[in-house]
Amino acid sequence: MALSLGVCSSLFAGGAVSFPKSSSSVPVKLLPGNMRPVRTVTITAAVSKPATETNKREPRGIMKPRRVSPEMQAFLGGVSEIPRTQALKEIWAYIKQHNLQDPADKKVIICDEQLKKILGGRDRVGFLEIAGLLNPHFLK
Repeated sequence: MALSLGVCSSLFAGGAVSFPKSSSSVPVKLLPGNMRPVRTVTITAAVSKPATETNKREPRGIMKPRRVSPEMQAFLGGVSEIPRTQALKEIWAYIKQHNLQDPADKKVIICDEQLKKILGGRDRVGFLEIAGLLNPHFLK
């Protein structure tokens, strides 16, 4: 059912009728034909907080700093609390810096002595396993 621009414009050009004041404070406009009435509602905005308060919220989940084990502290350079995301970034930076990815399969990490201490003593680790192997190092 296609309407030409002329028909559509004639429907809306001056065809809207406002009802007289009713018990409701919401104005209602009636459109001609089989079109539904349209209600216009104005929304009052709540008192907004200053921008500095809305941007500063407590980190939650993996972004919240947690205490780490002594092995992880030694690896991270003495940091006693760190978020999981930041710890993973540090580990990946170490892996890239020391070129510890398997050249044949970049998804496999070849652990050196420092990585073995925090990754359960394993020689080779898949990159998806790293986050799981770090769980014991984040203390509750």
